[in-house]
Amino acid sequence: MFLSLWVFKRTVFNRCIHLGPIFLNPNTEDIVLKSVCVNLKQKKWSILEKMLPNMTCSLVSHVICKFQNSPQLALEFHNWVLEKRSVLHSLESSCTVIHVLVNSKRYDDAMVVMGNLMTVNGSSPLEVLDALIDSYGMCDSSPAVFDALVRACTRIGDTGSAYEVIKRLQVHGFWVTVHAWNNFLSHLLKLNCVDWFWKMYKEMISYGYMENVNTYNLIIYALCKECKLLEAVSIIYKSLKQGIWPNVVGFNMIVDGASKMGAMNIAQKLVSKMEVMSGCSVKPDSVSYNSLLNGFCKLGNVVLAEELKNEMLEKEIELNVRTYGTLIDGYSRVGSLEEAFRLCAEMVKKGVLPNTFVYNSIIHWLLKEGDVEGALFMLSDMIDKQICPDQVTYSSVIDGLCRNGYIHKAFNFHKKILDLNIVRDVFSHNILINYLCRSNNLAGAKQLLANMYVCGLVPDIVTYGTLINRHCQEGNVENALELYEGMMKAREKPNLLIYNTVINGFCKEGSLNPARLLMDELRSIGLFDVITYNTIINGYCSSGKIDRAFSLFLEMKNAGMLASNVTYNILINALCKLGQVQQAKELMQMMILHDLIPDNVTYTILITSFSKMCSPEEVIELHDYMILKGVVPDKQTYQAIVSPLLQEKSMEA
Repeated sequence: MFLSLWVFKRTVFNRCIHLGPIFLNPNTEDIVLKSVCVNLKQKKWSILEKMLPNMTCSLVSHVICKFQNSPQLALEFHNWVLEKRSVLHSLESSCTVIHVLVNSKRYDDAMVVMGNLMTVNGSSPLEVLDALIDSYGMCDSSPAVFDALVRACTRIGDTGSAYEVIKRLQVHGFWVTVHAWNNFLSHLLKLNCVDWFWKMYKEMISYGYMENVNTYNLIIYALCKECKLLEAVSIIYKSLKQGIWPNVVGFNMIVDGASKMGAMNIAQKLVSKMEVMSGCSVKPDSVSYNSLLNGFCKLGNVVLAEELKNEMLEKEIELNVRTYGTLIDGYSRVGSLEEAFRLCAEMVKKGVLPNTFVYNSIIHWLLKEGDVEGALFMLSDMIDKQICPDQVTYSSVIDGLCRNGYIHKAFNFHKKILDLNIVRDVFSHNILINYLCRSNNLAGAKQLLANMYVCGLVPDIVTYGTLINRHCQEGNVENALELYEGMMKAREKPNLLIYNTVINGFCKEGSLNPARLLMDELRSIGLFDVITYNTIINGYCSSGKIDRAFSLFLEMKNAGMLASNVTYNILINALCKLGQVQQAKELMQMMILHDLIPDNVTYTILITSFSKMCSPEEVIELHDYMILKGVVPDKQTYQAIVSPLLQEKSMEA
């Protein structure tokens, strides 16, 4: 590693030689340089402005370099020159100020300059890297500058370029630190690219890097994302074996992951054994307990959550706004709004001010209980206390008003927030459009769609999906397709739900060929699911084309798509309607062989059909067979058909 660093610095030195003789006339240029430095030191910007015509890019770079011990002044000068004469702005001068800022450990400022180079000036990350290498020797920089570039790339969301920077540096015989790799790996997890994370982690290890505590935390986070809690716990022990002491962040990630999965036993054990496992170096904190509280509250176990709160008080762990917010939401969730209000009063008494989340939770659950007046009072109180409502607040109020039958109030409220320019997004429009569609008021939904355009809002995939679904339900497939085309023109990519809705619309009007063509197109791009197949199978069955339905059923199996209960129920029902009850029974048995337990729908279809076409003994035999296979009978079907037959049989006996 030392040899590669020496080779790199030698290469950088050679590449920087051309920066030495920058003055065509040493005497004149030297005078200008000294004069600029003197006036900059005294911040005489008016005098410096008169000297601008004599400033070259190289001179600007050397001035910045002279002020390495005054990084703020160097940055101000760089920005001033950029503002006054953008022509002087170059990669060279910008990279010089980046080196100065990194050497002064002002990494955020350095990354802002890097970000501007890449997003505003249009320089590619690799161009910035080459310029940083060229100016490396002149500024006596450190490898931290390359770590900063990787971070700058991930900050602007350029994942590919971050990796390219890492690889290009290796070509130059240099390596970023493990901190840059950690930043890159963290970025992949934020994007939910877990598979890519593992691939890059293995590559990092193959280069000889050693994990640090942050690397292990990222591994734990990745495993929690994959719901591999026990493997995540094993990483704690692995890090200890390598002499790396875990921190509370790693433990809290597992506690949070377990709580979200409902694995409260694991979460509780980890919190109770945290000190022992870490050799007394780590203690549970408010984040640990808040995760536990959230898990229990989501499960409706507010009694245990309250006990945990008391435990926090005993251990003198701070009860913060998240603690109270979680408990308030938990009590509201189980209908104990009085307890929620008690906790609100308690937190205010202790000097913990409720935030937007707390108010949103109470408003949401008040509306769920139908207390519109109480919800609107809480909204008014929220505004009076200067706690800003957000998108969730307004959407909850609009949705709650609609659900409780106050449709006019919902529209008036929506108009008010639009007029005041409080919220300008499609979310609240989508709620109202969805409500109108469910109320069979398609004309009103269309009018609201037109209003979106008037307000300068662009419909999103939810808007289109809601309207397309409603048109298909009403049998207006042509109108649905018009919306679909409008969606494509707006460059909104339809999701599978919308495609399945359109296929269902085709099937309902008997247009099975277009439905099949669309499904084949979706299969070619790998965008299909069991619902896609079930919809067309049902379409074939409804049209009496049972052979085509079974043909598609076989295609489905050959494509590796597992049939669901719905698939079998569609086919069993079709066979029963054709009077082929024995074949229907055989299909049910095949269903069981494929580890699918028939449901109460399967039970009702078969028992009803057998009662019409078979003997009572055959009906009872079928009932007994299904019960033995773990089927839970439909209560109404059992009482209406099977129970009387069993009573008759017992009387005969």
